[in-house]
Parts: sequence; structure tokens; C-alpha cells
Amino acid sequence: MVDIFLKDGQKRHFEEALSGEDLAAALSQSLKKTGVLCRVNNALADLKAPLPDASTVEILTLQHPDALEVLRHSTAHLLSHAVQALFPDAKLAVGPATENGFFFDFHVSRAFTPEDLAAIEKKMQALVSEDLAFERLIMPRLDALRFFEGRHEPYKIEILKDISDDTVSVYRLGDAYDLCRGPHLPSTRFIGDAFKILASSGSYWKGEKSRDALQRIYGTVWPTQADLEAYSRRKEESEKRDHRRIGQEMDLFHFQDIAPGAVFWHTKGWTLYRLLRDFLRKRLAANSYKEVHTPMLLDRVLWEESGHWEKFRENMFVTECEDGRVMALKPMNCPCHIQIFKQRTVSYKDLPWRMAEFGSCHRYEPSGALHGLMRVRGFVQDDAHIFCTPQQIISETKAFCELLRETYTALGFDSFFVKFSDRPAKRAGSDATWDLAERALKEATLAAGLDFTLNTGEGAFYGPKLEFVLKDCLGRDWQCGTLQVDFVLPERLGALYVTESGERAHPVMLHRAVLGSLERFIGILIEQYAGAFPVWLTPVQAVVVTITEDANGAAQSIVDKLRQRGLRAEMDARNETLSYKVREHSLQKIPYVLVVGRKEAADGTVTVRKLGTDAQQTVPVDEFVARLSEEGRLP
Repeated sequence: MVDIFLKDGQKRHFEEALSGEDLAAALSQSLKKTGVLCRVNNALADLKAPLPDASTVEILTLQHPDALEVLRHSTAHLLSHAVQALFPDAKLAVGPATENGFFFDFHVSRAFTPEDLAAIEKKMQALVSEDLAFERLIMPRLDALRFFEGRHEPYKIEILKDISDDTVSVYRLGDAYDLCRGPHLPSTRFIGDAFKILASSGSYWKGEKSRDALQRIYGTVWPTQADLEAYSRRKEESEKRDHRRIGQEMDLFHFQDIAPGAVFWHTKGWTLYRLLRDFLRKRLAANSYKEVHTPMLLDRVLWEESGHWEKFRENMFVTECEDGRVMALKPMNCPCHIQIFKQRTVSYKDLPWRMAEFGSCHRYEPSGALHGLMRVRGFVQDDAHIFCTPQQIISETKAFCELLRETYTALGFDSFFVKFSDRPAKRAGSDATWDLAERALKEATLAAGLDFTLNTGEGAFYGPKLEFVLKDCLGRDWQCGTLQVDFVLPERLGALYVTESGERAHPVMLHRAVLGSLERFIGILIEQYAGAFPVWLTPVQAVVVTITEDANGAAQSIVDKLRQRGLRAEMDARNETLSYKVREHSLQKIPYVLVVGRKEAADGTVTVRKLGTDAQQTVPVDEFVARLSEEGRLP
């Protein structure tokens, strides 16, 4: 006899053991047809999995958000089956679900061609129509090892050798087998036809260049054709907004192999960078942050004391000096800020102490992970650390969240959501310390009026954190701001302050950033605005275009007036047609094109064309200068 509790609290009694599939049939004919997955005591499971007595069970359809990742993972397995059917010598690596689809890595004798990808997609469609079941097999690990040795699957063998569990999960799909935890859809029929193979590229086993070269196939899948079509439209729009293409067209920056993962900022791009930094610097000063600057190259001893050497060494750039001293480029700024804090005797009256730095950091990212401004090896963080007492955590969290909210709004992002990342498996500090830090951060987050979702196990090694996630105009999520509560590093590095009773105590250290990496945030801004930035942020705010050579003097006078007001203006007196000049400056996303001919020169006026409109307006020069001075200043 089995008792099952439904999501709404109802209790259902069954005389015999049953599966999720049986429960769906017992609940309704509709659920029997559309159910694809079940949630058993908050864990997802195959619909055919037996249900434990007294468990709480929910049957999910493809329309449920939690089913989407399972749909994508199941389609990745469908892809691997299709590839091995067409390329029998292909060896399976890994194939996870991704944000908008899935990929699978294969070892094959040659790169996949576009014709191969079309054939693979066609084979996947045929396998869907066969309605092949996803069958879960539980095997002793050693049996699974011998099984995959017999199938000559070297990557599955390597994975199995690294697993310590006595038993493992293997899924069968037709005559294809793969090592996988699951869960999966009941059969290929539920995948439907709303999928598409997108591209292929090279990759490496475990992302390491020293390992085998593989071929990766990318795809996308959605519950319905309408979802797939909407994704295709978003993808097309995101390609139009790709910051790498726009950055080249607008002459903002470039990358090249002599400095992988590092940005060559051009004049206009560096202007944009400085404007964003100055905008934030103004806000920091208004919120009583004191700016500092710390070295980039530091002795490994500091990183060993902080714990970063153990946790982060593989991502650090390290050099050995002639005297044998090992130095490392800093991957983050926090240990350096503690060194400044320790240089004087700090009283409780000095707290909170808000220390900010636009800190230049370097992290070794695998070459395959580099992606324009979004993923670089050299970057600057809008980093800050607040040294405070435990009693000040709530007030400082509330103040930071308000600063963050105001900053995002000024940059054109009206909303964000928050993830609460708790203790990771590998961490510093005792469980009691983590209990204290997590409790304090949760109380502070609620006091700041923020809801949050739990991001289990994703905290920093020294403390829990909040992740602030922006949603852009295409509905994409970007994790930018962070706030971390740290009781560990101040103790490890010996930071102390004098309490009200005259005793010595370690301060709490709040690690916080609003934008995160400035490079990455500029990439986000470029794609958010498609290069057409707010007037205050655009590298060139106005260009004065002449129709005739006789107007050059008047045009230069207008440029001078604008520059005297601190505005960024240029002049275009080239011997080109007006329409050519206007079109070119529109492609450069310059907000205002000011046209000056003989009449305007004589009248002291200028004809104004605003980006994004066909209308034009002739106004006195001084009136336009005053208008742009107001619109173009830092908010």
C-alpha cells in the first residue's frame, strides 16, 4: 500500500506500488497524455520512476518551466543517437542542456559540414517519429565500466573511473546508450518538432587545450513551434546587436591574438569607458566611498594567507622573479584592501569604512570561453569593500541596494532580480561562521525589501552572496552586481578594530560591486542600446556638417562653443554630399547631426537632425548649445 500527497495537500491511497506514469493516469486522462516528468519530494524524476510511500508528488507537463531543461537534455541525447547512427565511429563526450538549447561534444575523424548538420537534423526528426523510449538502467559502476569498454567509449570510461559511487545511471534510447543521471522525457515523441540544429565548432575534452580535440554541435529546442519562432526572432535581433560587430562599426575597440582576452580600446571606446567610470565614481563619492588604488602584482604569500592560492590558483597569472620570489597578478582586490585597512588603528567610530577601487584584475580564462567584452582575461571591477560591525550589516545592505537600484535605473534598466547563493562544498571557515553569515545576509536582504531565489552552493569560498541579475531589452539575463558577507578573510588576514569596550575584534567585510566588470557591462550596454547610447553616454554627442565651404568658419565656431561647455563635438567639412554625411553619422549612432549652410551661417542658426527621426528643426545656435548641455551632462 502506498500513500501519495499531491501538490495541493490532497492524500491519495493506492493498494499497489505505482510510478509517476500510473499516478498521472489515475489523476486524469489529460495528464496521462501530457505528463512528461514528475517532482518527487522536490526532486525531478522520470515519469516511470517508482514513487516512495508518503512522498509528495507533482506531475509536470512540457509547459511547466522546470520541464524545459529536461526537454533540452533529452534532445541532446537524441542528437547523440542521430550522430552515431550516421557516423558509427563517433565517440560520445558530454551533452548538457544550455540556456536556450543544448550541445553535444563528439570525437570524429573530421569536422562536421553544413550538409552533415542538415542530415543530422533530418535523422533526429525520424527518430522522434519512431517514439523511442528513454529507458533508465541502474548498473553497478564496474559493470558499467565494462559495458562502455565494450562499446569503445573512452570518455565515458574516463568519467566512470572518476566516480566513486557503487552504482550509476545509464539511459538507453533505441540501440544507443549513454551515462547520465537524468531525468528524461518518457520518449522521443514528446520532443516534437520544435527543434533546430544551429551550428558546429571545435572544442576540447574537459575544455583543456592539452586534451583531445572534439567537435561540438549546438541546437535549440522549445515546447512549441511558436516558442521556436520567437527564439529565432530574438536570436536574429541579438545578432544585429552583437557588441563585437557594433564595436567594430563604431570604432570602439578591437581584439587580436597578441593579447588574447585583452581589449584594445580606441578613442571613442575609451571615451565611453571613462564616461561610465566617471558616472559611477560620482555616485560612489555621494555615498561616502573613499577611492583607493592597489598594486596589480603581489607576492604569492598574500594569496596563500587569504586562501585564494588554494581555491583560485589555476585561474591566476603567475611569474617567478630572478630571486626566486613567486608573484601573481591579482585576480581580485579584497586582500589588497585589507592591507590598507591594517595600516592604522581603526576604532568602531570609523566604521562603516567604505573603500572603493576601479581595480585592474587578471584571470586566466580558457581560450574557448573568451567572448568579446563579455569574457576577457584582463578587466576592471567597480569593486568596493565595506568594513563594518555585525550590527551594521542590515543598514549597509539597504544602502547598497538603493545605490544599485538608482544606478541601474539611470543606465536604462528598470528591474532586476536577486539570487541568494549559499555555502559551496569547498569553503573556508566553520559551519558556525557560515550559519552566522547566511542568517545576517538573509535578514539584511529582507530588510532591504528584496525577494530572492535560492542559488544553492554557489557562494564564494569565504561567504554567502547576493547576485543581482538584470534583464535586457531582449529578455536576456545578465548577472552584474554582487554583495557578499565575509567573516572569514578579515580573520585570516588579521584585520582588527577597537570596539566600544576597548577590545580588539575582526570587522565584517562586505564585498560589493554594482556593475561588476566594466568591460562586460559596456558589452551589455552596447547590446541593450544597439550602440545608440543615451546622449550623456555617447562618445560623440554632435557632429557639425557643412553644406558649402563658405560655412566652415561658422561650423567651427559652433564646435568650439559646444566643446567649451564640455560637450563632445566634431566637425565634418569633407567634400561629400549631405545625404552621404548624414547616413554615415547615423550609422555611427551620433545623436545629433547639425547642418550648417550659407543661410544658417548668416542667421546664427543650425539645422538639427536627431538620430532615429526624419524630422529636422532649425534653431538658434545658443539655444541648441543650452539644450545639449542639459541633455548631455552626467546624471
